[in-house]
Amino acid sequence: MNNRSLVRPALLSKINERQVLRAIQTHGALSRAEVSRRSGITPPTVSKAVEALISAHFLEEDSPDVAFGRPAKKLRMATSAIQVLGLVIDAGECRAVSTGLDGVIHPGRTRAFPTPDTYEKLIEQTVYHLNHFLQNPNVKTLGIGISIPGLVDYRQSRGLLSPNVPITNEHSPLHDIENHLDIPCVLVHEPHALCLAERYFGNARGLDDFAMLDVSTGVGLGVMSGGRLLSGQSGLAGEIGHITVDIHGRRCGCGNMGCLETVACDSALAYICSQKLGRRVNIYEVIELAQSKEHYPAEELETLVAYLSVGLAAVINLFNPSSLFLHGNLFEIDADLFTRVIAETGKRALRPSFDECQIIQARGSKRQGAIAAIIEHLIDSLVPQMMTERRGDEKE
Repeated sequence: MNNRSLVRPALLSKINERQVLRAIQTHGALSRAEVSRRSGITPPTVSKAVEALISAHFLEEDSPDVAFGRPAKKLRMATSAIQVLGLVIDAGECRAVSTGLDGVIHPGRTRAFPTPDTYEKLIEQTVYHLNHFLQNPNVKTLGIGISIPGLVDYRQSRGLLSPNVPITNEHSPLHDIENHLDIPCVLVHEPHALCLAERYFGNARGLDDFAMLDVSTGVGLGVMSGGRLLSGQSGLAGEIGHITVDIHGRRCGCGNMGCLETVACDSALAYICSQKLGRRVNIYEVIELAQSKEHYPAEELETLVAYLSVGLAAVINLFNPSSLFLHGNLFEIDADLFTRVIAETGKRALRPSFDECQIIQARGSKRQGAIAAIIEHLIDSLVPQMMTERRGDEKE
């Protein structure tokens, strides 16, 4: 085996381009000299990578507005002549969004529509709303990120089982949207999208190892290990929401009885409150009723805290993360609720692992997750099949 052949010049250039992008993503607008210091790449190599990234519409370069001196031009993620689109497919409502590569969501660049009752209508409505963002001929669309709840087969880019949005089962929104719009897409499991949102735009910037527990529509787990999402053989790793926690509990959308997500998420709390009130309410109405003191779900929250702590303890014991992010709307009910969950988790998790784990409320949103997914996909495309090339060289 010729070790010198493992990293070819073209591949090395792409690796440098990726490092430059990562530096700007993590630290914001930087001059070329600052990129060199942050990335450890020599100035000539940085300049070569920057020119390639500007040509590929990943970066833009401008000068800061200062009164004196000769300021260095700043590099930033491209926003003016390009866009990426995000699509969040969710129970009740779907959302489409357009941003630059900085991922900043501006008012007026988001569209929402009720989740249709058939898959065909879903694709029809999605294409209609995404087309709204494609009307400007001066803006190039680089790709579309699609986030869905439920099991995703990454090998075939299709939904397998979504208890909360079953119309996506055995379908590939990626392929169908690509066929309609002729724009590259990436399909990602919702907890994985939230991991990426937190890493790009939230409290996990610069972290390569952390976990994300989503307790909104259902209960989903994303694990970032060594800067890569833990996906398992086909993308199904991390389905903690369908662990049985009450063998006599109510039936879950997956068909099992007493799954964790039937007792420990926004949707579970809304369901339980609906049963008690005798009318259907969603999580936002539950929050409003609780904050107005019209109906404070004390008993329901006590049960939810107990079961949610079981889920959190399982994540801590299994994956030993240094940081564990928790995403859900239910914490808006009460300022002390998050603290109560952490305290209860401490009683159930292994003490050494719990003491080393920081549990943090997530800042990233599902819309940002869909955007982060397509940005991650575009950046990954800069370094194609590194391991495949290595295996090929080893055979030589």
